[in-house]
Amino acid sequence: MQIPSDERNARLKAGVAILLTFTAGLVDIVGYIAVYHSFVAHMTGATVHLGNDLVTHVWPQAGKAAAVIASFVGGSIVGRTMIEWGARARMRTAASITMAAEAALVLAFIWDSTAVLKHFAPQNIPLGTSCLLLALLASAMGLQTATLTRIGPLTVHTTFVTGMLNKLAEEAARWIFWIHDSRQEHQNVLHLLRSSRDHRSFRNSIFLSGIWISYMLGSMAGTWMDSRWKVDTLYLAVFILLCSIGADQLRPLSLEEEREQSRSSS
Repeated sequence: MQIPSDERNARLKAGVAILLTFTAGLVDIVGYIAVYHSFVAHMTGATVHLGNDLVTHVWPQAGKAAAVIASFVGGSIVGRTMIEWGARARMRTAASITMAAEAALVLAFIWDSTAVLKHFAPQNIPLGTSCLLLALLASAMGLQTATLTRIGPLTVHTTFVTGMLNKLAEEAARWIFWIHDSRQEHQNVLHLLRSSRDHRSFRNSIFLSGIWISYMLGSMAGTWMDSRWKVDTLYLAVFILLCSIGADQLRPLSLEEEREQSRSSS
């Protein structure tokens, strides 16, 4: 049986979301190792660090945290602006532009940090240089956050997983109640479990589990690869972004984001 076009698009978009989440885990851990314990996609942690550092007067660390947060927000604003521009210009592949910009920022980090780490250990990088390096990656993560936010009715985030775990819990609870309610109608439990693959909440739960696993695998791969290739590890992230751009050219990824932007601005 031929798969409908909308379902093919959703499957492709889900696959790209998984790859981008892997990329975020990879970028986050390599940035953490290279610029001395500073995450670039974990804004909750960055905010907690900022508050702690302000109270304890650890100004260099507060500066890093502030640079990360400001750059992430700035990158997200630029990304949403690009998506809005794409919606107004009726451009079907606006996601390619945001992902190309993200790849350029990651490349800039690789080249700049390679030069810096020839002269400084991660913990001894000057504050201004640290803030610049962190800003490059945090801006890249902000751009990625804005690029792909919806798969059908499901809201997704490819750069942080706390919200995804919460959404996973919601979808899993809906599936459990569906099993419970259907069981009360004297349906066989084994039959219900077999038919769960066609239930939306079950499928969403599997996908959201994949998002979390992909982020963890990205951080694992980044840790292992960094021990061998240092910041050159991030060339893998650039490669994945280029593949995602290719996918966007085949089947535009940001149409749902553009429609959402159009509705919100009308």
